[in-house]
Amino acid sequence: MTTTRFAPSPTGYLHIGNLRTALFNFLIARKAGGTFILRIDDTDAERSKPEYVAAIEEDLRWLGLEWDRLERQSTRLARYEAAADELRAAGRLYECFETPTELDLKRKKQLNMGRPPVYDRSALALSAAEKDRLRAERGPGHWRFKLDHERIEWTDGILGELSIDAASVSDPVLIRGDGQFLYTLASVCDDIDHAITDVVRGSDHVTNTATQIQIIRALGGTVPRFAHHSLLTGPQGEALSKRLGTLSLRDLRARGVEPMALLSLMARLGSSDPVELRTSIDELAEGFDISHFGAAPTRFDEQDLFPLTASYLQSLPLSAVADRVRAFGVPDELAERFWKVVRENITVLDDMGPWWQIFRDGAEPLVDDQDRDFVAQAFELLPDPPYDDTTWASWIAAVKEKTGRKGRALFMPLRKAVTGRERGPDMAEVIPLLQKKPTL
Repeated sequence: MTTTRFAPSPTGYLHIGNLRTALFNFLIARKAGGTFILRIDDTDAERSKPEYVAAIEEDLRWLGLEWDRLERQSTRLARYEAAADELRAAGRLYECFETPTELDLKRKKQLNMGRPPVYDRSALALSAAEKDRLRAERGPGHWRFKLDHERIEWTDGILGELSIDAASVSDPVLIRGDGQFLYTLASVCDDIDHAITDVVRGSDHVTNTATQIQIIRALGGTVPRFAHHSLLTGPQGEALSKRLGTLSLRDLRARGVEPMALLSLMARLGSSDPVELRTSIDELAEGFDISHFGAAPTRFDEQDLFPLTASYLQSLPLSAVADRVRAFGVPDELAERFWKVVRENITVLDDMGPWWQIFRDGAEPLVDDQDRDFVAQAFELLPDPPYDDTTWASWIAAVKEKTGRKGRALFMPLRKAVTGRERGPDMAEVIPLLQKKPTL
């Protein structure tokens, strides 16, 4: 069975970059009828917060990305310790004592000599007595996985055939000096135990994938199919990483972006397929193919979300938005007409509020000086409400007969005076919604 996972750390809110990873893994599982696991990577007890766990779940539910299982790394520490013992016994995990400053000096020295800044494995030469002395002076050391210096090769679902020389990579730290298990070991154990078959993540993880493949094999696991998607940039190609904090999913939701607009864009952005609005997750999954995505940096412009949101809202019946319409104070007997009138004239649902305010209380008239007398005369010809489907036609006919105006010179000043806007819905549909007679 196809099994995928999304593994956020609960140290902040989900942003648009996280969504890309979550969505790709979700759609692969959904299309194959498999299992999608939400895994909370909370081994960092100091930085992980319950409120962020709750926010992650809330964001995914808002998007409709429901998970089949929930796992938490904080409940699996004994498993990671057992894996570490297994690697120690096999001679693949060794203790190191260098401080961050010492490691930085080593890297600078190697770079000055024109060599790659790879850990020199000097800790392997320490005697038992030297290790005891260092523990007494510095406390427990950190533990590195000893890579086999060979080429690590795999077929990536997006990047194609990849090959990395393990000798060009530092032995990864799996356990910190304070005993915290790092992502590399914990993730490998989880992927083995949860029978993960497919892993999609950002291209900045390619080197991590190479080292994890060796750790998986050292622990007797089956290597999943890996795919590394491109990283997002801003609309001008600028680095997006500094702005991800302002592109949290909760912020986009607060700005009125609809889930299917967001998912429709992210399910195609960076692929050879055109972005097309979809109205269901099943539709998205059916047309999703990870091999259609490219390696080039992918430009993301949040403004693209709003035309998609507007198009999505235009497709909705009243029943889908009835609660929101009611929340603005629209009476039930006017709700159907109100939604029909405004849905093609809004970008997000909150735009309904100003329209209802116009219909309920009247607009601030927008009247050119040369039209003021004409509008005043026209308003005198308009009877008091309630209005119906014939009111606009009969009113226009009366104004035309009285003033002699016709065409745009007749219609446009009245639209601007009644709605306070130069553009909007058909006036024949607007007039029956007016609760008060417009005045200057």
